[in-house]
Amino acid sequence: MAALKIMLVDDHNLVRAGFRSLLQGVAGFEIVAEADNGLRALAAIHACQPDIVLMDIALPDMNGLEVTARIKEEYPQIKVVLLSMYDTEEYVLQAMRIGASGYLLKDSGAAELEFAIQVVARGEAYLSPAISRRVIEGYHQRVAAPPAPAARAETPTGALRSTYQLTPRQRDVLRLIAEGYTTKEIAQQLHLSAKTVDAHRTQLMHELDIHEIAGLVRYAIRSGLVSTD
Repeated sequence: MAALKIMLVDDHNLVRAGFRSLLQGVAGFEIVAEADNGLRALAAIHACQPDIVLMDIALPDMNGLEVTARIKEEYPQIKVVLLSMYDTEEYVLQAMRIGASGYLLKDSGAAELEFAIQVVARGEAYLSPAISRRVIEGYHQRVAAPPAPAARAETPTGALRSTYQLTPRQRDVLRLIAEGYTTKEIAQQLHLSAKTVDAHRTQLMHELDIHEIAGLVRYAIRSGLVSTD
């Protein structure tokens, strides 16, 4: 059998070196390309056509979910396994919706990484066990819970306001707002237009019922998107 062609996408050199070291010694695996951001990943994929891409979800130019969606649109045969420190159900479900074949936590062991690659190579889906439990628990909670208003988030005054599940893009915009970036700077970092960033901010304020930047900042801190350090 031909070796599985694997590509590594992560913006940290040491992380890529670690994955490379783990996988180069596995029979039947071949590292054919590496990239440190989304744009370079897309260019390399066009050139080398890997079988499987190990994709960091947090990249400096494009969200790993966005890169995955682009890959699946242009190369539906390529399998993508997302690598993340986040085990939130929101990220996992979105990953599956856009066509990712797997979602692996970065603190997984070498044996699990190898197993995950073999599973997705067979055309099956793989989720880290901790993620599977969280998704199943979330599903059972939604099924068991009686119909209720949208989830609520505490506002700066201590009252409870309506909220909703933020998308990864909205989380990115909210995080950068809370870190003090201007609309223009956020647009440059996320490769969006200033108008799109404004639209995201307006939607966040409307859905969270928070109508000032300071309130968004406090919400981002309470939600764990940014720290107070």
